[in-house]
Amino acid sequence: QLVESGGGLVQPGGSLRLSCAASGFTMAYYTIAWFRQAPGKERERVSCIHSTDDSTYYPDSLKGRFIISRDNARNTAYLQMNNLKPEDTAVYYCARSAGRGYGSSCDVMNMWGKGTQVTVSS
Repeated sequence: QLVESGGGLVQPGGSLRLSCAASGFTMAYYTIAWFRQAPGKERERVSCIHSTDDSTYYPDSLKGRFIISRDNARNTAYLQMNNLKPEDTAVYYCARSAGRGYGSSCDVMNMWGKGTQVTVSS
C-alpha cells in the first residue's frame, strides 16, 4: 500500500514536503507519480519519477517549483513543493506504476494512496 503524509495549511509562498511511504513491495522497482485533484476539477499528474534511471517529469506549469525524489532505502517517495500558490490547493495522491522496471511508465498506475490535503491560503 501507499500512505501519503505531510499535507496541511500553508500560506502563499510557503513550502511543504509530502511523503509517500510504500509497504508490501519494493518501491525501487516501480515508477512513482504524484497527482492532485482540486474540488470540481479533473485529477492532474504533477510529477513522476522513473524506476530505471530516476528521470523525472513535470508539467511546464510546475517546473521549478515542485521536485520529486525517492529514497529507496526508506521505500519512500517525496514531493517538495515550493512557492506554493492558492491554486495548488488540492488533495495530493501518490501512485505506483502497473509495470516494473523498463515495463513501467508514468501513464499506467495501478496502486494509489488515499491522499493528503494541501491547502494554500492566507
